[in-house]
Amino acid sequence: MKTTLITGANRGIGLEFVRQYAAEGWRVLACSRQPEKSDMLNALAAGYPDQITMHPLDVADHAQIETLALSLINESIDLLVNNAGIYTATHKNDNIDYEAWAHAFLVNTMAPLKMAQTFATQIGRSNQKIIVTISSKMGSIEDNRGGGSYIYRSSKTAVNMVVKSLSIDLKPAGVIAVVFHPGWVQTEMGGPNALISTTQSVSGMRHVISQLTLADSGKFIAYDGQTIPW
Repeated sequence: MKTTLITGANRGIGLEFVRQYAAEGWRVLACSRQPEKSDMLNALAAGYPDQITMHPLDVADHAQIETLALSLINESIDLLVNNAGIYTATHKNDNIDYEAWAHAFLVNTMAPLKMAQTFATQIGRSNQKIIVTISSKMGSIEDNRGGGSYIYRSSKTAVNMVVKSLSIDLKPAGVIAVVFHPGWVQTEMGGPNALISTTQSVSGMRHVISQLTLADSGKFIAYDGQTIPW
């Protein structure tokens, strides 16, 4: 049985990843900051009691990441999904909240690297050896024609570079590391006017993930398989 660890699993894209992988027979290590308050995730886990286990994790807290990794030291993790992220709205003429900016980098940029480093042993002993980080086309420098969104854009641009470096450093171990643009998705973050559902987004990403090879490591990929410009 293949195993995936998913951060930010209590809602939106993360919850849909849990749903789809559990339905396909995977073991799912579902992480959220407050599992006891994650009603939709609890309901889903009740339907898959032998497959879904829930784990408290605030990815901004490195000590929590280390504690979780220690508790899962004997696991083999085929797929790490760095999904947890935050969006801090800023526009062209806003006064920037620099503390919020630092926190966005902690969650969106540093946490994916900390997860990859801390769970390297569990990922390395698995069969698939894949690390997926959910980024955004808003992190593409080439695609930025609208300006604004300084905090979110910069944190996603930075995590793209983090994963690109990871893909080079982990290649000798056979680990695949990619970043995904999930599309503009109808979630609490994406809003009701977004273009696609979580089902469409995650189904597309899962199809791409299932076909990844080591030659794909380091790529920036959209949910439909298209390559996103850096």
